Amino acid sequence: MLTKKQLQLLNFIHARTQINGVSPSFDEMKEALDLKSKSGIHRLITALEERGFIRRLAHRARAIEILRMPEKTQPAAREFVPQLITGDRPERPRDAIDVDAQGVRSLPMMGRIAAGVPISAIQDYARDVAVPGDMISNAGQHYALEVKGDSMIDVGINDGDVVVIREASTAQNGDIVVALVEDHEATLKRFRRNGSAIALEAANPAYETRVFRDDQVKVQGKLVGLIRTY
Repeated sequence: MLTKKQLQLLNFIHARTQINGVSPSFDEMKEALDLKSKSGIHRLITALEERGFIRRLAHRARAIEILRMPEKTQPAAREFVPQLITGDRPERPRDAIDVDAQGVRSLPMMGRIAAGVPISAIQDYARDVAVPGDMISNAGQHYALEVKGDSMIDVGINDGDVVVIREASTAQNGDIVVALVEDHEATLKRFRRNGSAIALEAANPAYETRVFRDDQVKVQGKLVGLIRTY
């Protein structure tokens, strides 16, 4: 599934290529998507290329080839918004049980979080997931998210795992956090601050560390647990 911005960019490139015979410039893409910088376009282009929708042609200016378009039935992607982590969660079934006799907690599964190229997490409540009670502290709200991607495999977080997140708006260096990048993309990465710069580090040598201004990144929660189904 593509995020809303990825789909918008893919459609824009496709339309302009059909009309002009060449792909639009990065400045034109930035203006069309109303982004503040071309770095956001670079991340979207990389995501589309890694998902097999486009291909960049080497040594040619403005050369992006459309390889395929999404299926017509693909639902529109919804943007990840801070409410996902900050506690304004959708209504859960009235009979949902939070704690059972064995100390098992029931948390809402709120969507997916990227451990790779940032994707939008789906904010709608989908189902409950059982979590050991000792994984949950009494401080703050907790939520579950499904991991998509392999950029954190060196710390034992695999594609398809469920991570338990505690609400937080700040982090210490080395914490694994849910980070909201430029207000529309969410990712699971290790947090590092150096002055006014924030680095989001992968735990997989195949992925580069991404560095942002501190006003481009908002911490939405900290990793406190992981659940894996075999």
